[in-house]
Amino acid sequence: MSTVTGPGTTTASGTPLPLVALPQGELLCVDSTEIPLLENVLGAGVHFKPLRLDLERNEWVLLVTATPGVELPLHYHTGPAEVFTLQGRWFYREHPDQPQTAGCYLYEPGGSVHRFHTPVDNTEDTIALVRVAGANINFDDDGSFHSILDAMSIRYLTDLLGPAAGREVRFIGGAETGFTIA
Repeated sequence: MSTVTGPGTTTASGTPLPLVALPQGELLCVDSTEIPLLENVLGAGVHFKPLRLDLERNEWVLLVTATPGVELPLHYHTGPAEVFTLQGRWFYREHPDQPQTAGCYLYEPGGSVHRFHTPVDNTEDTIALVRVAGANINFDDDGSFHSILDAMSIRYLTDLLGPAAGREVRFIGGAETGFTIA
């Protein structure tokens, strides 16, 4: 069996890793406290910090903050989405009896359709870790097409609005498995 040599390519005892192991020179990690909050970008009261934007796979991971009373347009997911709620409360208008609160994890299969809502009586902002594979196809209230939200559009918004936030926007990129500074 072939082995890999170089920094970070051995076990704790010094044995070389098998060739199938991917040598990793540095951990792909960002500190969300160092990423500026891009405010009102996805709608009034909806702010985000980009954590990972993979343009080739069209995957995006965001730390989203939503103020009380926010409602996003009806949207269709072309791929699966996952939401882990860290703070606050939200629900889909189509499922008001299943509110998501701190500690809730939600998996949405591709093809799901819904409207995100934070109740106006929330006493704090809602904060959630959101991972989406694919795009959100957004619709107006009458069902007509509104917009597309995907890794590319979020990257564009980050590049456009990041400098206005006054700090460098560093996030994990895509297929290059490295960091990107917008």
